[in-house]
Amino acid sequence: MRSLFHEELETLSDELVELSRLSAQALERATRALLDADLELAEQVISEDEQIDALRRDLDNRAIDAIARQQPVATDLRQLVTTLRMSADLERCGDLARHVAKLARLRYPVCAVSGELTDVFAQMSEHAQAMCLRSGEIVSAQDASGAAELQQQDDTMDRLHREVFRILLEPEWDGGTQAAIDATLLSRYYERFADHAVSVAIRVVYLVTGVWMDEQEAASRDHLGGGGVPRAGI
Repeated sequence: MRSLFHEELETLSDELVELSRLSAQALERATRALLDADLELAEQVISEDEQIDALRRDLDNRAIDAIARQQPVATDLRQLVTTLRMSADLERCGDLARHVAKLARLRYPVCAVSGELTDVFAQMSEHAQAMCLRSGEIVSAQDASGAAELQQQDDTMDRLHREVFRILLEPEWDGGTQAAIDATLLSRYYERFADHAVSVAIRVVYLVTGVWMDEQEAASRDHLGGGGVPRAGI
């Protein structure tokens, strides 16, 4: 029975990796639809989001069932609890890709993005996709060091997010109010997509150590100042 249980845990981990792949793929296609004003591709991204939602529902149901049947403790329980959290993060990534596709559809046949913003959003998309795929690798390897890596990558995404507003605030910007609103929303979608990838990696830290990352950082500061120790989680 325990062998079957651990096979189920491995399957859940594989499905999280698949969620990260599908969400990254959705964002890549949504961005192409956005930058190329491709209505057919936008519609495809929107309709295929149901595949991501269905995988998340299956994953969550199986994790809850495993908790009920096996009554796990320690690391096994942490894995199931964090699986539920990580599946929500990755499913939300898919939702954000769908939002990008919906905006592309809304502005068709006009391209919603032009000028300097085209290159910035292309970079944001590429960076967010890489972060999402990396989060899947971190889950698969249970790599607790990966969170710091993704947080550093998120700094680049934050810089690109600021770059969008720099362009919009330039006196030379003449794209109009609607284009500025669209750019603001899009920038937020990409920035939040990356944030969810970071969140997945942070949950892996908790899975491996039993301590939330912010608690580890606080404990490190306390140690330097003669303070306390981190709290262990479930």
